[in-house]
Amino acid sequence: MEIYVFDGSFEGLLCTVFEWFERKPGKICLKPEATFQPEAFTTPLFIHNDPKKAERVWKGLQGKLAKDWIRRFYCTYLSELEEAYTALFEFSCYLFVNPPGAEKNYGNPDVLLLSQIARKVEREKHRMEAFIRFQHTADGIFYCGIDPDFNVLPLIMNHFRNRYADQQWIIYDIKRNYGLFYDLDKVEEINIDFKERPTLLQSSAHVLSEKEGLYALLWKDYFKSANIPARKNTKLHVQHVPKRYWKYLTEKQV
Repeated sequence: MEIYVFDGSFEGLLCTVFEWFERKPGKICLKPEATFQPEAFTTPLFIHNDPKKAERVWKGLQGKLAKDWIRRFYCTYLSELEEAYTALFEFSCYLFVNPPGAEKNYGNPDVLLLSQIARKVEREKHRMEAFIRFQHTADGIFYCGIDPDFNVLPLIMNHFRNRYADQQWIIYDIKRNYGLFYDLDKVEEINIDFKERPTLLQSSAHVLSEKEGLYALLWKDYFKSANIPARKNTKLHVQHVPKRYWKYLTEKQV
């Protein structure tokens, strides 16, 4: 079995599909560079990213799949799971050697796995949209640091751009060290050096605006007044708002 090693990018993944059809080596093992460990008796093939090859594969997939499946494909990639990369590769090869409609065969393990992973990523996307709470910084920008299970920033960008079109904001994925910055005109990807700005990780008082404390207090008072103690159902509450998201919620901060 040959080992294909790619750089973990979406373009690189598509190039592995192109290379497989060009070489047709049989069964392969797909590994991202970040987790690849050389083996003594196997010579891996390192996939070189070629935009033209990636574009040909992507156009081929778009011709084979409806929009909802194209989104599932992309969501599965954003999961960053190693088994997802392999499933995407196998799924792509499966599509290209079968007639239209092959993606509806849930008896195929890769079709099923893509659907399951994509559903998890979509769920994480919806939770981020619901649970993100911005803090108003002293320089007038609304900031929120997050560390989602999956790389959902590309999926939530339009939601926040449309909902908060009149505010400058930053949503930063601390785990993946990149974020989105909206400047009232466009959204662009940014990187922050937390060694130079460590206070952003701590929400220090001198970083936040003078009114931020008041906003937080008013929000907590609203939730306290809207709460009905007699109808408290902790089990149901945790089911809908898992504890791992509480760190984002102003109303949960003591």
